Amino acid sequence: MAREFSRTDRVGQQIHKEIASILQNEFKNRDPRLGMVTVSSVEVSRDLAHAKIYVTFFENDDELMKEYLTILEENKGYIRTLLASRMRMRAVPALKFVNDGSLIEGIRIANLVSETRNKDAERARLAGRETDEQDTAKPDEE
Repeated sequence: MAREFSRTDRVGQQIHKEIASILQNEFKNRDPRLGMVTVSSVEVSRDLAHAKIYVTFFENDDELMKEYLTILEENKGYIRTLLASRMRMRAVPALKFVNDGSLIEGIRIANLVSETRNKDAERARLAGRETDEQDTAKPDEE
């Protein structure tokens, strides 16, 4: 029977949890310039020597997000030291912070889909047809 999760997955999950806690609690006191940030995922190399930490910032300004990434990169030694004190590993992976744009991209795509559906509904209304939304809104009377 194969294991459900590999060691790298388990280490990645633990790093994810610990880095999120570090950024939320300890790091805010060290550098208050860093705004709202969340850890969206962590990828650990197979040899456990490197970890990519994907972070999401709650900002729309590209320059500000670059500044936040710079702050994280400048302080990754401190964050790694805190991580080492929390995890029982022989060698803690080297950290690399990466901006995760998937949330912003997902919102952009959802807005495009909503816009397209609204345009289609408007065209159908002008043509005198009912749309799928109107069909599903009516309960079946059978």
